Amino acid sequence: MAYVNGSVGGGVKDLYGEDSATEDQLITPWSFSVASGCTLLRDPRYNKGLAFTEKERDAHYVRGLLPPAVYTQDLQEKRLMHNLRQYDVPLHRYIALMDLQERNERLFYKLLIDNVEELLPFVYTPTVGEACQKYGSIYRRPQGLYISLKEKGKILEVLKNWPEKTIQVIVVTDGERILGLGDLGAQGMGIPVGKLSLYTANYGEKILVQFEDFANHNAFDLLDKYSPSHLVFNDDIQGIASVVLAGLLASLKLIGGTLADNTFLFLGAGEAGTGIAELIALEISKQTKAPVEETRKKIWFVDSKGLIGSSRLQSLQHFKKPWAHEHEPVKELLDAVKAIKPTVLIGSSGVGKTFTKEVVETMASLNKKPLILALSNPTAGHSSTLTGS
Repeated sequence: MAYVNGSVGGGVKDLYGEDSATEDQLITPWSFSVASGCTLLRDPRYNKGLAFTEKERDAHYVRGLLPPAVYTQDLQEKRLMHNLRQYDVPLHRYIALMDLQERNERLFYKLLIDNVEELLPFVYTPTVGEACQKYGSIYRRPQGLYISLKEKGKILEVLKNWPEKTIQVIVVTDGERILGLGDLGAQGMGIPVGKLSLYTANYGEKILVQFEDFANHNAFDLLDKYSPSHLVFNDDIQGIASVVLAGLLASLKLIGGTLADNTFLFLGAGEAGTGIAELIALEISKQTKAPVEETRKKIWFVDSKGLIGSSRLQSLQHFKKPWAHEHEPVKELLDAVKAIKPTVLIGSSGVGKTFTKEVVETMASLNKKPLILALSNPTAGHSSTLTGS
């Protein structure tokens, strides 16, 4: 599944800045011109709702199609925030925001930008996980492109059906591991739709392609294949890593020392965990001038089969092999904590309730100020059993 975002370009500009397709524009097999009246009010890119002035209502044939009051965008924003705060159920806020995006994009993005801290949890995680699980029930109108096996050999024809020519961002997913929930198929469209709600910058002439929630065996291969030649990134491998590294660097103000003074133990060796670990190793290498092969030795992993060590090297997936250090086999997380004596424990697994009281107490006994990050998705699968988060 892919959701693409952009605007048509290259034709004759109309009074809204929209393009009328010319004969040499072969991206889409059809064209459209400026809308007015009801058609304008149903176009989320240009509909301003009650913010249309008296002159605009006459010029664009919408007088009488709207209530007579004229409300500025700022006033509309205040009213919408008041309404959103009346909802107690996060999914209801998500639905209300998606409804707004589908009727008035400008107001949606102004609302999101001005209230980013309050609204991000409803536009994306953690609410988007529930939205994906119920996507079929809350479906409103087509969003994004669906490419299935039925389109094998006809992908170009499918892409031509997208109504925009100048594309700036593409988020692509196969839906196989949406938020650790499993393969949600077509309902995984909620993730790329949510991602692109967050991307409002102009990325220039190049197209940014984001790989989202692919299974491990595909995610690393796709990133390795296309990153040398295309503007691509994988949020699970690289995006999460940057946020966690920022958190670790900030935590040094409390626990003291440098990043290189710490020993890291991860629960979960998938895209997120190994992506975070590699960025930590690179940062330590940058700070200490030591080879990254050496700095990786400060980072350990526990997966479903126990501690990743050199004795398992032959059976490991390729992205786990850099973390297979010399150590006797250890099966359980608690035993790994006792053996490795980490200063930082990071949960990046979809299996919940693994940071038990015993694990946390052991970390506390080994360190004056242990750092424990329970990052696992979905929310219900967080590693911690002490706080439920």
